[in-house]
Amino acid sequence: MKYEVAEELGLLDEIGERGWGNMTTREVGTIGGHMVRRLIRFAEHELQRPVRKG
Repeated sequence: MKYEVAEELGLLDEIGERGWGNMTTREVGTIGGHMVRRLIRFAEHELQRPVRKG
């Protein structure tokens, strides 16, 4: 998921060139923030699904 988000944000080439260790805190934090938002949306969606019995 981390790489998917990085690609969506246009940072994947930078990561490939510089590596994760040389990314700025802001860049890595942006990726992490988008990952958290995505996970929250997924969890909210799952909580709205009806519970199946059996």
